[in-house]
Amino acid sequence: MEQLEVVDSRTGKSYKIPIDDGYVRAADIAKITAPERSPVKENGNGPEISRGLRVIDQGYQNTACVESSITYIDGHRGIIRYRDFNIEQLFNDYVYEDVMHLIVWGHLPTQAEKDHVRAGMAFAMNPPESVTKVISAFPRDAETMPMIIAGMSAFASSDETICATRHTQKAMFQGRLDVADAALVRTIGYMATTVALIYCHKNEKEFTAPDPSLSLIANLLRMMGLTENPKIEECLNKLWILYADHEITNSTAAVLHAGSTLIDPVSAAMAGIICGYGPLHGGAIDLAYEALATIGIPERVPYFIEGVKRGKGRLFGYGHRIYKTRDPRLNLIEALMGKYKEEVENNPLIRVSLAIDKYASQDPYFIERNLKANADLMGCFLYTAMDFEPEMIMAITAISRLPGALAHWRESLTQPVKLWRPMQKYTAPLSN
Repeated sequence: MEQLEVVDSRTGKSYKIPIDDGYVRAADIAKITAPERSPVKENGNGPEISRGLRVIDQGYQNTACVESSITYIDGHRGIIRYRDFNIEQLFNDYVYEDVMHLIVWGHLPTQAEKDHVRAGMAFAMNPPESVTKVISAFPRDAETMPMIIAGMSAFASSDETICATRHTQKAMFQGRLDVADAALVRTIGYMATTVALIYCHKNEKEFTAPDPSLSLIANLLRMMGLTENPKIEECLNKLWILYADHEITNSTAAVLHAGSTLIDPVSAAMAGIICGYGPLHGGAIDLAYEALATIGIPERVPYFIEGVKRGKGRLFGYGHRIYKTRDPRLNLIEALMGKYKEEVENNPLIRVSLAIDKYASQDPYFIERNLKANADLMGCFLYTAMDFEPEMIMAITAISRLPGALAHWRESLTQPVKLWRPMQKYTAPLSN
């Protein structure tokens, strides 16, 4: 095994730290010790304590918090693999239902396995009265995210297993994958139903009961009353593959952080959903749409871009922290946009977005920062092409992402229990 050789200038001691596939373990770093005094003045004259070296990594820029076999991303080479399948192969040869099963359970499903999951989800998709009442209590123009949290909370309160999680001495899901799998399937069903109820409420439409013979996407569209245009299901079956999982995102980390307390998957999912709506995460899409609408026409793009460069605005939906080269999902999204070209081109906002891309591709400011429309924003134009309102796009995208986040939650149940509790470096306040 490769090793990192370290000489501590404080003590003169040398250490050999194992390197495992480019990673070192924090526990090995902690073996590098030296005496230190307390940073608190009152305790400053106390005895020295030998303490292990710690690492500061604000925002987890260079720290892995889990080991996972679900998704592999190489942002330098432009590679995404789910369970060792290239995303291009999955996109070309399968539909979302297959990929969802692959990500969660580690293999492509048989028809019998599909039918079993469909039946479990459809059963969960029949909302109790408390759920429908809480959604209908919101104004029709209310923000979507609080409605999702309310709806999911109402579902959780009616699920006996979910409620019992906080009242049992023995972990409800840890090491009990049969119980976890059933709860995971119900959680996805609850989320899809909540979003469908919100859509129906906002658009004054009747909710349609699910069909246990249909897939997740087909039942979502059925519940929303969007079954007349087969292109919508066809498009989502491919588009959702590209968002099925993206490793340990901020929202997936939130699911795992909450899950580490041994909480139920509905509560863990809500933690992820809340993070997903933040302006620096999925909520950037809402801000990007608002910016595109404000620009209005391609001719106004240069003025807007120059304002961004002067710090008078921010270009949301452009650039990505992970990718140093082209995101491999963009080629596949562009293929979908070509397939639904007529519907896409009817959206005036995409003309503005393309004008921004063209302007930015010739501007050194954007070239140096590798700022291009990211896959999350580009995929949203397909939702708009299928007549989804901008305020529903994040909600529908969250459904596509939920099985991936819960796959990581499920994976954590097979590993030793470890409550996530980050550390801090204390910095003494300035003297008054």
